[in-house]
Amino acid sequence: MNRSHRLLRRSHLTLGLVFVLLLTLASYAAADPPVWSGADLDIDGYERIPGSKEWAPVPDAGPADSKVYEMRLACTDGDSVIFSECSEVMPSCSTGDGSPNGEPGTAVYWYFSDTLFSPPIWNFFSGPECIHGEKPRDILAEIAESIAHEFQRSPVVAASIGSQPGPHTLRGKETNVWAEATTQTFNLTMLGQKVTITATPVAYTWNYGDGTIWGPTPTHGAPLHKDRIGEQTQTSHIYTETGHLTINLTTHFNGSYTVNNGPSLPIPGQGNIPSPPLALTVWRAETNLYADNCFQNPQGIGC
Repeated sequence: MNRSHRLLRRSHLTLGLVFVLLLTLASYAAADPPVWSGADLDIDGYERIPGSKEWAPVPDAGPADSKVYEMRLACTDGDSVIFSECSEVMPSCSTGDGSPNGEPGTAVYWYFSDTLFSPPIWNFFSGPECIHGEKPRDILAEIAESIAHEFQRSPVVAASIGSQPGPHTLRGKETNVWAEATTQTFNLTMLGQKVTITATPVAYTWNYGDGTIWGPTPTHGAPLHKDRIGEQTQTSHIYTETGHLTINLTTHFNGSYTVNNGPSLPIPGQGNIPSPPLALTVWRAETNLYADNCFQNPQGIGC
């Protein structure tokens, strides 16, 4: 094959590639208008408008779309003179006519490139368009900011307190106490979303009523069999003085929440729920030996 034939064949290949590229670009130009993406709980798919605090939804033709998009400022400098579209868009855009809040907008062009091209080959897609949009609300972030407050407001049921012996006990003897708390859930609506809060008891602070405080501790105690009352337990206490007193308990709850049955997320801080106080009377016991015969001396000590 001589040189002229090789050049002719190469030119045919080049023309063929150009023709394929032109057909590809023509198919993009004839594509259906894009579907504007964006959802309350998903802030992906938005791009900040250059030189602005506003955001605009990126064109998206659905899952099968193989294009990427880029936003560029439109109708700047000489564009408003050269392109008639700018003279139509800019007057209302600059004054805010038709915007939701009456604020001026920003004119933009959209360009696209196929994801097969690296680096991208940008081509004009649409515009100029006047953007008055803001970035969608990040509902999850807004819920996270206020969830701790909602947790503290939740009507968490306090733990109940028990004691053995009770309501009377003896000085110098072991008095067993325990708490019974449950995991609780609360359903509410926040910013239009279904939120479930779960309160889980994780620790306890005991106030035995005689100035002794123990906790926070994960130990909640448990009742003893009646034959074992008086034994030492992890939560038992020995009173050294007689009198009337009250046992107080604060249960510390950890919180978690879900939004629309999504993943469980922790709530910062704890809910500290006091229980109704438990009244207790501490008595003393005395042991005496008596030699009197009560039949002979009915007035004797112990008769």
